[in-house]
Amino acid sequence: MPLVSEPTTPPTVELTDEEIFAGHLGGKLSVELTAPLDSQRDLSIAYTPGVAQVSRAIAADEPLADRYTWTSRLVVVVSDGSAVLGLGDIGPRASLPVMEGKSALFKNFAGLNSIPLVLDTQDPDEIVETLIRLRPSFGAVNLEDISAPRCFEIEQRVIEALDCPVMHDDQHGTAIVVLAALKGAVKVQDRDLRGLRVVISGAGAAGVACANILLAAGIADVTVLDSKGIVSVDRQDLNAVKVDLAARTNPAARRGGVAQALDGADVFLGVSAGTVPEELIATMAENSIVFALSNPDPEIHPDVARRHAAIIATGRSDFPNQINNVLAFPGVFRGALDAGARRITEGMKLAAAEAILSVVGDELAVDKIVPSPLDPRVAPAVAEAVAAAARADRVTAWH
Repeated sequence: MPLVSEPTTPPTVELTDEEIFAGHLGGKLSVELTAPLDSQRDLSIAYTPGVAQVSRAIAADEPLADRYTWTSRLVVVVSDGSAVLGLGDIGPRASLPVMEGKSALFKNFAGLNSIPLVLDTQDPDEIVETLIRLRPSFGAVNLEDISAPRCFEIEQRVIEALDCPVMHDDQHGTAIVVLAALKGAVKVQDRDLRGLRVVISGAGAAGVACANILLAAGIADVTVLDSKGIVSVDRQDLNAVKVDLAARTNPAARRGGVAQALDGADVFLGVSAGTVPEELIATMAENSIVFALSNPDPEIHPDVARRHAAIIATGRSDFPNQINNVLAFPGVFRGALDAGARRITEGMKLAAAEAILSVVGDELAVDKIVPSPLDPRVAPAVAEAVAAAARADRVTAWH
């Protein structure tokens, strides 16, 4: 099917160092009051002696904390600073501006209170134990920028230990938006999602989660590449996560590297810091789809990919079809908390992807397969769909 229109490139946003550092001066967050403190009476209600009455009530009936504190609507953004953006292991203090930004996005897009929590340890036992001890202080956990493969173990252990929504956004936020964008792409092309042959470059946090959600969505032929080639069952150098992935992917038992994987493929999904040569993109199937999501440098420049592929997406804001996690995580957590969900299920993630796509509506085109990250309709749509899925999956507090 031919392209329905020529893609347009959004204007490049030029930023100066002065502007950037000024925007972070003193941090990006503050605490706001929900009631005035202008009189002695206000003070007596908010603090002593009035607060003691509320504390006694909670001591006698702990669930009252959900009503009379901010706990049930508070998301903690937790990182050990081990895999921050494309900067790598820069430590907790240097990661804090990123976590503050994440908390700001929660407030702006979903109306949720959020605080950053950076931990001066990379030990999974210590991270899990810290969150267990802090559980009375928050209502949900957004794990962020934790390196693979530790991130898989940490997320699973925190989910098992806590009775609240937990999600590692680098994994699942990325996967949700990728699925939404791929659904949009095949809808533009009038193709069947399940018939695609997908190649994922990167077997870290995002790559594994993308593979999982695409398989859950019904795509049978998914091939994953790591730095040593195709993740396949005959390799002896795989960690436990990749062993499991190999057993569920690469149904044609392909061997080799990116050249062997891409030959005749319908979709290239790049979630690594690597590059892919133009000549290999040229070997993909007709009307191919390229998602080159590495930031700031895509695995292949969109202008080059466009010579061979019908639809291109990146993680950048200065090209069409930006795959941005902010399309997913604010609404996912808002919906989970609205429903009183104890955890985030695969069904809730699939519902989030469908909701993101639904916002595009009649505007769907080769250069608009997902809505803008700034579209105010996205988070409410995702929240509503996720809450409904949580109730359908019977993971809410009322089941």
